[in-house]
Amino acid sequence: MKVAIYGASGHTARFILAELLRRGHTPIAVGRNSSAMATAVGLHATDIESRTASLDSPESLDRALRGADAVIHCAGPFLDTARPVIEAALRAGIHYFDLAAEQGSVVSTFEVFDAPARERGVAVVPAAGFYGALGDLLTTAAMSGWACADRVDIAIALDRWWPTLGTRRTGQRNTAPRLALANGALEKLQSPPASPWNFPDPFGTQDVVELPFTETILVARHLNVRELHNYLNRAPLRDLENPTISCPSAIDEKGRSSQCFLVDAVARNGGEERRIAVAGRDIYAVTAPIVVEALDRVCNGSRQNAGAFALGQLVDASDFLQRLVRLGDITIESTTDGMPIAS
Repeated sequence: MKVAIYGASGHTARFILAELLRRGHTPIAVGRNSSAMATAVGLHATDIESRTASLDSPESLDRALRGADAVIHCAGPFLDTARPVIEAALRAGIHYFDLAAEQGSVVSTFEVFDAPARERGVAVVPAAGFYGALGDLLTTAAMSGWACADRVDIAIALDRWWPTLGTRRTGQRNTAPRLALANGALEKLQSPPASPWNFPDPFGTQDVVELPFTETILVARHLNVRELHNYLNRAPLRDLENPTISCPSAIDEKGRSSQCFLVDAVARNGGEERRIAVAGRDIYAVTAPIVVEALDRVCNGSRQNAGAFALGQLVDASDFLQRLVRLGDITIESTTDGMPIAS
């Protein structure tokens, strides 16, 4: 499969290039800066076609996507960049995936592009990375067999955060109020105080703040949840706020940093509670197997998926997570007995 990667010179995109090659796909590196792309492509011992395109030039985007079967969009801030790349994907008639962590971008994608994507017969899948898709998949698996949930909590713990330049730019751009799910509807978060969360080992009890990312938007898209709270531990926020903290540095053969993460999802319905917690290394690196596995399943699925979707709508969430476990990208740290993910 030929897969265009827009923003191919970025940090996360380099992991995605490697994952596509590992799975036998043919990447097409696309970006605005030809020299930066040459550097990124040069990290791989193979010939990768590079194409230049500018977001303010539909013609250049059309040329860049010509012949591709799908596009993975990696160049944030997605509040500014998602729309032109989605429009180009629709003109090309190809599936679209992005890595948006900005709630506003994903809300707009669902509202604006669902109908055009259905008309073109393609899938538009935003937030198909660590932020967004992983929490959505955990929630979907936890709610397997339930028609609804009274409450879902998704808590994320990072031991460190070496933010990329893209992450810092996104944070500066993403100033809109965060949205939470309450009484079955999205509403502005009311800035609650910090509180403790008891994560599985090795994190244990951590002070967390309610900080909704795109998990909230994805879950609200396809699951009947009355109330959802999304937390992040405070320690990595101090790194994010420190301008002297540098970008991630590779410490292994895969190019991953030493950063560790844990995502803990708890769903409650009546008197029943289900919990799944997964752990792994490097939030940027783990995004690659998530989005490429999503691409493989959506593009090779037995049914035609057309419209704008949360990833959890399109795949068997438990099987998807089990696949990531088998590949060694995540480990299951905690699960309620009898849940599908534990099989």
